Parts: sequence; structure tokens; C-alpha cells
Amino acid sequence: MHIVDRRLNPGGKSLENRQRFLRRAKAVLQRAVYQSTQGRDVHDILKGGEISIPLDGMEEPRLRRGSSGSHQHVLPGNKTFVEGDLIPRPEGSGGGKPRDGGQGASEDAFRFILTREEFLDLFLDDLELPDLAKRRLVNADQVNPVRAGYSVTGSPANIAVNRTMRLAMMRRVALRRPKPETVAKMSSELAECDDAESRLSLEAKIKALEARARRIPYIDPIDIRYRRFENEPKPVAQAVMFCLMDVSGSMSEHMKDLAKRFYMLLYIFLTKQYRRVEIVFIRHTDRAEEVDEDTFFHSPATGGTQVSSALEAMRRIVLDRYPPADWNIYAAQASDGDNSYSDGAATEQLLKSAILPISQYFAYLEVGESGRVSSSGSAVWTLYDRIRAGAPQLSMRRVTNRSEIYPVFHDLFQKRQAA
Repeated sequence: MHIVDRRLNPGGKSLENRQRFLRRAKAVLQRAVYQSTQGRDVHDILKGGEISIPLDGMEEPRLRRGSSGSHQHVLPGNKTFVEGDLIPRPEGSGGGKPRDGGQGASEDAFRFILTREEFLDLFLDDLELPDLAKRRLVNADQVNPVRAGYSVTGSPANIAVNRTMRLAMMRRVALRRPKPETVAKMSSELAECDDAESRLSLEAKIKALEARARRIPYIDPIDIRYRRFENEPKPVAQAVMFCLMDVSGSMSEHMKDLAKRFYMLLYIFLTKQYRRVEIVFIRHTDRAEEVDEDTFFHSPATGGTQVSSALEAMRRIVLDRYPPADWNIYAAQASDGDNSYSDGAATEQLLKSAILPISQYFAYLEVGESGRVSSSGSAVWTLYDRIRAGAPQLSMRRVTNRSEIYPVFHDLFQKRQAA
């Protein structure tokens, strides 16, 4: 009998065999997670949930009896066969659960419940911020040793002499260790003393002081202190992601919903994978403003459309707070593609001369009405497509349905080999 315990413990943490199963079936689980996201809402990702994987993906390691030697088996209920008979293979559902074919109930999938953290780890495992060329941005921080007090153990090179001598003196005073001056003074009195009884008394006192001094050492191992150092985390790189969203009147509720879903997925990805990434939210109509997360995702707005206003706001913020020499700069823009005719030249000038040269990666997502795909291209798409020929850091994608959000997001931020 082979039993695998996949129950959650009372504290909500996975048991060890559950973690071994996740590691062993990681590739199968990742495919199942990616397929399950096609019909999920973005909010559902935060809840984890149940996924199905094929039975072929849950093979368990087990100990088997060797083929050598003599083995005897007991088959309960046998009234037909004797030793040496061959048992025919069962047909249909008579003796088991076939995975395909037959007329019985088949069992070809295994349902597995993932927690929120497990689901996100599998979903975001093969995604990253592309082209981190200035500095390598990693999850682990660089550590620098800093002074953190004293300890009773350590390397001899780190002995704190002053602290050790201070503690030794405090111990000698507390235990009333005789001073060498006191013993020397009594010895001089002994040399000048002529009375036999007084000499015996002085000699006894001197011996007692010397014995006490030997019992109380000048420096005891408990006095020794070492300088202690702790590793202080220090980020090895800094990155900022600019989220630019069109909220003008030409953006329908369906388009805004697609854009917000994309940004919500981007926000989950950044906050989960990178601890040292700052996120700047900019929304625009014919003018742009930097807003907080709640306003960006929930507050309504309307007006005309000028894409250059968002790019100009990004340029100003970079100059004020994020020097390109020290920061990896990323941007993700979502729009329906409409733009004021008079704003095309300003948008092209800002993008080519001010935004793309300082950006590691610029992702443009064009959202449209469900089922409508423009063959000619919108104003912004046409402009960006022309610029993309000389700007490899610019990537462009289109979405019209909710089901396209996940594949497009995965395509934009999948891991790539460094150029």
C-alpha cells in the first residue's frame, strides 16, 4: 500500500510531502496554472484555487520489490484460478478505471488546490523585467557588515580590548581582588617588623592575599568581549516602473477594464517578484497627472486625448526623482490608440529623444472593443510602429478580450536571454 498525505496542517502551512510534490510536478503545475488563467478574473489570482493536472504528472516515487527471488501472492476471493494460470486483462470498467476508452468512468485528471502564494509563485516564475543592463536587479540584497555591539564569542582579531579590560576591572573590584600595592606594602612592613608575633600575623595575611589574588585572575575568559557585526541589506540596484493609462472620453468602459486588468496584473507581478521596484501611476486625458494606486484603478475621469502629456509628465518625474544613471527605468502604456492630430509630432519627439533613450523597456498595450481588430492601425499604433524599427526596447501588443490579457502579459514580460 502506498499512502501520500496531502492534508494541510492546522497552521495552514504545507506539509513536507506537499512541497516535494510541488517541486517534482512544477512543470505540469505551471502549464495547468497558465491554462486556468484564461478564464479567471485578475482578482481571482489572489485567492489561489483549484487546478487539474493529468494523472501522468503525479507519478510518486515508491519502493518496489526486486525481480529476483521467489514471491507468493494471495488473491482474496479466488475460486477460479490455480497456480500457473494466466489472469486475463479486465475489459471496460470490470476491473479498474481506464484513462481513455472503455465504457466505465475514467479518471484522467487530478484536482489539486493551490494556496495564493503557491499560485503566484508558479504563475510568475518565468517572468522578469527585461534587459536589466545598467545594474543587475536581484531578489537578494547585497549585505554590508555594520557594527552591532559586542558578543562573548568571535574571532581573536575582533577582540574589543577596552571593553574587555573594563569588564575585568569591574569583576576584580566586585570580588575584592587584592591590589599588588597592598601586598607590596605589607611585605615592606614585614621586612621592618622585629616582633615575632607581628611577623607571623603579617605573613599569614600576605599568604591569604596572594592566595585570593591567584583565585581571582586579572583577566578571566568571562571578561573577554568581541566586536559583533551584522549584515545590513543594501539594494544592489534600483528600478522604477511608470504606468501610463489613457482615461479620455474615447476609452469605453470595456477598454478601461482591459487596461486596468493589465495594470493590476503588472502591479501583482512587480510587488511579488521585486522588493526594490517603485511604481509611478500616471493617467492622462489632454493633461496628465501623477496619482496614487487607488485613484489610478478606481477613480473615473474623462476628457480629450494628448499622449504627449503623459510622456512629458514621465520625463519631468524622471528628472526630479529618478536619475537614469542610477535607476533602471521601465514604462507600460495602455491606450485605445486615439490621439489628437496636432499632438503626433510632440509625442514622437518626446518618445524618441526623451523617453526611449533612458528606458530599459517600454511596453505599449493597445486595447480595443471586443471582436474589433483594426487592420490599418490607430494613430498611436502607426506612430509607435514606425519608431519601433530603431528602438528594440519598445514592444507593442493588442488586446480586445479579457482572455487575451494573460497571454499578452506573459509575452511582454517573459524571460529573455541577455543581449
